This record gives sequence, C-alpha cells and structure tokens, in this order.
Amino acid sequence: MRTEEMESKVSQARGVLAWAAGGLLGGLIGSLAAVVLTELIKESLAATAGLGGDWLRVLPLFGVSLAVLILFGLGKGQPAQTIAPRNSAPEDSVRSLTSWYSFPHDIARADLTGDVVNASGVEERFPWSLAPLRALAILSTVGLGAPMGTESPAAHIGVATGSWLGGVVPLLRPLVRPLAIGGGAASVAALMGIPLVGTFFIVELAERRQVPLTARRAAAMLTGGLAGWGVNSWFGLNLIRLVVPKVAPGDFLAAAEATLLIGGAAGALTALTGESIYWARGWRDRPGRRLLIGGSVMLTLAVLIGWLASPGAAFGPGGAAIVWAETNEPTPPRLLALALLRAGSTTAAVLAGGCGGVFVPFLAIGDLCGRVFAAPLGIPADLAGAAGAAAGIAGGYRLPLTAMAMVLGVGGPDGAKVTSLATVAVAALSGLLTARAANALSTSVRTMTRGKRP
Repeated sequence: MRTEEMESKVSQARGVLAWAAGGLLGGLIGSLAAVVLTELIKESLAATAGLGGDWLRVLPLFGVSLAVLILFGLGKGQPAQTIAPRNSAPEDSVRSLTSWYSFPHDIARADLTGDVVNASGVEERFPWSLAPLRALAILSTVGLGAPMGTESPAAHIGVATGSWLGGVVPLLRPLVRPLAIGGGAASVAALMGIPLVGTFFIVELAERRQVPLTARRAAAMLTGGLAGWGVNSWFGLNLIRLVVPKVAPGDFLAAAEATLLIGGAAGALTALTGESIYWARGWRDRPGRRLLIGGSVMLTLAVLIGWLASPGAAFGPGGAAIVWAETNEPTPPRLLALALLRAGSTTAAVLAGGCGGVFVPFLAIGDLCGRVFAAPLGIPADLAGAAGAAAGIAGGYRLPLTAMAMVLGVGGPDGAKVTSLATVAVAALSGLLTARAANALSTSVRTMTRGKRP
C-alpha cells in the first residue's frame, strides 16, 4: 500500500515538474512574441503621437476601420460577432489553409480575452491559426491610437504561441496546455514587469470558466510569470507606465476616506464601463453599421476630450491622459469629466470593432477617477491615481487578485500599499454591486419594452 502511495506521489511530482517546465518554455517563447508585437505598437504610437491635433483625432478611427477591414474583409465566416463559448475543437489548423483566416461562427473576432477564457482547461483548442490575422488588427487598432490596450493582445498572442508550439512539435504535444498557460502568464508579466500579475491574470480568467486550479496548472502559471518577468528584466523593457506612490496618507482617517471614496467611485465607474463594453461587444449587427455608429461616437468624444484637456489626452490607451492630469493640475470636476469621456471612448472603440484590450484603459479611467479626490481629501495625487488605477482593474476588469499583485509589485511606502490594497477590496465590492444593479435595470427595461409590444 505504501509503495503504491509513494509511486502515486512520485508520478504527481513528475507531472507538476513537467508542467512547470512547459510553462517556462511556453513563457519564454510566448512572451518574446508578445513583446515584439507590443514594441511595434509602442513605436507606432511614438511616431504618430507628435502629429497635430486633427491627426490625433482621425488616426484612431482609421486604425479601427483598418482592423474591421482585416477581420471582416480578409477574415471569412459569419459576419456578426457573438460571445458564446466554444464547445468543439477547431479543425486541424496545420492541414487546412482556410483555418488561417476563417472564423468559426461562435468566435467574436475582436474579442481577444474571450478566446483565452473559453480555451481555459482545453488550451489545445485555442484558435492559434487566427493569431496572425488578429495581430494585424491589433497593430492597426492600438498602434494608431485607439483607446484600447495591449495586455489582452499580449495574453492572446502568448497563449496562441504556446498552443501553436505544442500543436506543431510532436514531442511537445503532451505539454500543449502548460505551454499555452505559461505563454499567456508570461506575456502579461513581461508587459507589466511584475511576475505575479501575469500569473494571477491567467488564474482569474480561468476562474470565469470554473476551471479548477490544480497543482500542475499553478506550476505552469508561476513559471510562466517568472519567465515573462525575466524577459522584461533581461531586455530592460518599459512597456506600460505605472504610477508609483511616493507618500503615504497622513493619518488613518485620510487613508480610510481615500479607500472608501476612491474604491467606491472608481470601482463603480469602471464596472459600468465594463458592462457597456460587454454590451457593445455582443451587439449583433453588420460590421459596417457598427463601425459607422461606434466610429462617429469615437470622433465626437475625441473632439470633446481635446476641448476639455488636449488632443493627446484622447490618443492611445490612456497614458497621455494621465500625463496631462499630472502636469496641469486640473480641477476635480474636469478630471471626472475626462474619466467619463475616456470610458465612453473605449466603449465606442469596442462597438466600432476595434481589436485590443481594456486593462490599460481601465487603469487610466481608475487613475483619473482617483485623482478627483486628491485635492478634496488632501492626499498626494500620485497615491490617489495609483489607488484608483488598481481599483479600476478590480472593479472594471473584475481581477482583484491581479490588482493586488500589481499594487505589491509597483511598490511605494507601506502605508500607500496598504491603502491601495484596501481600495482594491472596496472597488471589487463596489464593482460587483454596480454590475448587478446595471444588469437588473437592463433586464427590467427589456421586460418592460417587450411587454409594450403588440
């Protein structure tokens, strides 16, 4: 009996080590692929950010239009986006040439996170053959300044690279799942420069599909996160600008007020934005009509942001808006208006068919929302911004563990970190309650509308 137990434990340990090795290998290769794409986006943004105001308003719309053309012109299949989970494995992507540009009917073409979630636990089914087409759409969307981010594209490319590696190399086929898991975790960690952010990002996305966190999956996620952090450190990357708080709150009362107000407000605003984005992504209509409506709203909001702040504040994922807030010391109402306009702009980009992420936009929206309370509460603006950014991830993206890992990885005084961690907890609760209230209201409105129909 003891011999059998010992053999079982040895077998389990070998399995964990094999998955850890797979996560490390997939992490190294996947993060490198994601970093190359992100660097291209960064160079494109740097080349276009210095153009005049009119260009900064028009280029994002052009980039989204190009992405729609790529996904729905070059791409084939059902022309409407849906967000239904995938239940069947795709065709053999190596044998079928059409698999490189043909989208199954149950794939939302611009929904990068959806594929990562739906493939959790069955990573060998990930549609990696569509990654090159999507990479072009990502580059045109984010690289030309649309209000969308790079973390979801990085995770998508990382998982796709790991899944591809396990699919085309016969020796690695038994490790296709840890290769894909490690690739996704590493890619996010490489962008953020914080290993546990990548690890928890994949953990929490898998939880949405209720995939159990086994020792093997945890090993692949951890080694993948470490691989991405190693790539970031080795090459000295600076891909996402994170605000580091320099001063802690003056006393407990100031910390408590900041926690409740920033966490509650940023969590609620980003949760409403998240619900709007989910609705926009699931709206079934012709791509051209979606582009016309979403693009018109994008352009209108870009003009308003340029009038309220500067044309650059409307350009890109949101970093320029934060820089504007840091350098101009705007009033709280102006900051709140900018946060609302940025939230609407990202939603409009999703509606139009933009292919990118919302992690960085949520960081920016939360940061701006947090700064609203800096002057009234008498706390440092960088602390308010950092706490708000973390709250945006917890409330809007619903990734509280990822937000906590980010807070700890960013650093700063202990008091500032404790305040930000508490803000994340408040934002998670605020976001949950707000999302439920929004869903209940939406359901009631639909019910009333249907009841009035003859």
